[in-house]
Amino acid sequence: MKTGSPILKHLLQIAICGALLVWIFQAIFWKEGQEAWEREKRTPAWQELSRGQRLEVSWSHGPREVWKSISQVRAEAFALSLGWMGATIFLGVARWRQVLRVHGIELSFARATEISLVAHFFNSFLLGAAGGDLMKAYYAARESHHKKAEAVGTVFVDRIIGLFALLVFSVVAMAANLPLLRADPLFVKLAWVIVAMFVGCAGVLFLALRGGLSLGRPQVRAWLRRLPKGEFLERLRESLKPFGRDPAFLVKNISLSLLLCGVCVLHVQTLAWGLGLEISLRHLLAIVPMITCMVVLPLTPSGLGVRENLFVLMLAVPMIGVAHTSALSLSLLCTAGSLCWSLVGGAIYAGLKTRHHLDELANNESA
Repeated sequence: MKTGSPILKHLLQIAICGALLVWIFQAIFWKEGQEAWEREKRTPAWQELSRGQRLEVSWSHGPREVWKSISQVRAEAFALSLGWMGATIFLGVARWRQVLRVHGIELSFARATEISLVAHFFNSFLLGAAGGDLMKAYYAARESHHKKAEAVGTVFVDRIIGLFALLVFSVVAMAANLPLLRADPLFVKLAWVIVAMFVGCAGVLFLALRGGLSLGRPQVRAWLRRLPKGEFLERLRESLKPFGRDPAFLVKNISLSLLLCGVCVLHVQTLAWGLGLEISLRHLLAIVPMITCMVVLPLTPSGLGVRENLFVLMLAVPMIGVAHTSALSLSLLCTAGSLCWSLVGGAIYAGLKTRHHLDELANNESA
């Protein structure tokens, strides 16, 4: 069961991802096929075609129209968007180095960037969302030698503070866009999910930085030490407490995370401009972090399917009025930018894995 359960989980994620992608592509291709058929005044009428004929028309016209929309993006806009995407990675490196310094773990910016790019590659191409985090924890531990638990703790703190800041950004942006939230029931439902995520994340962060539920309960701590790797878990719990005792660190780290969220919005805004879409920055300040919060949930690999559906559904509301094909193209271009940086990480992994012993982790994971 230990081996089968992860496989079943990954298969379920692939199935959900595939179903979501097929659903949104089919809906858009169907619409494009119908419009093309009626625009060309072909006979018989669209309503008189069989379902099989409509599918054939849809999948012959739809992909061509989506590609036509994507290919219209301005080259300078796409290049600038790649710069914004790279900036989010480098801001993440700076944030992680702040976390590492709390435990006296010093990584050069170049070394931390190298590890983060490889982690970005793992997160993009491996099932699940833990591959990149495991990579970062592994190499932070290698660099620090005798602080393996502390290194793992830095990755957890970096992840939870980043998520908390994203949720803060989302809640504030939603509050500033109440008319948009009321424009469609989907926005209302997503807003409530995000508020629930914010409350839950705030609770987890508060408990983690205070030492967890076992704080002041010796019997719980004794039980924890009896678990497999219990001593490591106890050190990991203790490693989180210094972060909660340093308000200056929390302010700086959350501020950097909020800046990262803003750059993510600029990334999407640049691509929207490149496609000639008229979407106000104010609306994107709410929509982009809301979509990102949903993508964080481990429903599909790298959020594929979830992201595309949300872009199409949220940008199609009358207050914004973006065509489905254009919204899908915007989402695909965002994904393409992320994959470009993932390929950089993949090149680093392939070229430097022997020098930095990355193959050792690969062997351990495949064992």
